[in-house]
Amino acid sequence: MTSSVQATAEHPPGLIARLGAEALGTMFLVLVAVGVKIFSTQQGGPATALAIGLSVTAGMIAFGYVSGGHFNPAITLGNLIAGRIRAVAALAYVVAQVIGAVVGAALVYFVVLASPVLADARAALGTAAAGYGEHSAAQTQLAGVLLAEVIGTAILVGVFLGATAGRRAIAALAPIAVGLATAVLLQFGEIVGNLPFNPARATGQAFFSPSWALEGLWLFWVGPLLGAALAGFVFRGFSNFPAAAPVAGDVPEAGNEGGAAGAVQAPAVPATTEAPVDKGRTAGTEDEARDFFDGKKGQ
Repeated sequence: MTSSVQATAEHPPGLIARLGAEALGTMFLVLVAVGVKIFSTQQGGPATALAIGLSVTAGMIAFGYVSGGHFNPAITLGNLIAGRIRAVAALAYVVAQVIGAVVGAALVYFVVLASPVLADARAALGTAAAGYGEHSAAQTQLAGVLLAEVIGTAILVGVFLGATAGRRAIAALAPIAVGLATAVLLQFGEIVGNLPFNPARATGQAFFSPSWALEGLWLFWVGPLLGAALAGFVFRGFSNFPAAAPVAGDVPEAGNEGGAAGAVQAPAVPATTEAPVDKGRTAGTEDEARDFFDGKKGQ
């Protein structure tokens, strides 16, 4: 296993493989999120949030060593601003995530169609769709839902960036941290309006829900992307602080390029900490995203 991890680091997967991993991981996430919400006897609650959080953890463990395990356009944007992924690859990631989310929601939709108990498939998927006002369990208005999406997504992206960077990052723990953060935030967001903190998931659900879900979909892109941008810029500020003095027992950061490529390796779990698009960079290679946000573009 160790040799396979080293081989992956030396020869990172191509873009097509990374996009496939992102699409599959997002499909799995949406399949669980929508399916558990609809078919759970508890109609949501902690069981649903925990199930989705576990699906995020499983997806990062299964596909993270290929693509970095984003499964969320907001997390991809955070990585772009943090300088971990190039703009073209980030855009391709978002497209793959949306496609995976739509496929995942479609699979649930067809299962619901085959269920005689659920007469209206779109209404059933509407119970899992993100909404505000009359479509929110707490009747939360637009401004409140927007604020919750911004704050929640900023926290989620911050956890992802923090858990997958630095010399103390441990590959096996990042999926657990992100999965737990997802579960906690979804439990908070459920009563506010089934907030997904994930534009791809919101899009997949909306396509197969009543028309009101598509009409309000813009909010569940604007809020998460604003939160992701906030977290990304804050993380960039933290990364500019002087590095702490080495601590006895730390593993040398050979080959670390600002992510966790040189972090402590967990042989049983391939590195899920950084999109391989950056692991393949050699010293001196231009990073368009990092240069742009550092104000060096065109200099």
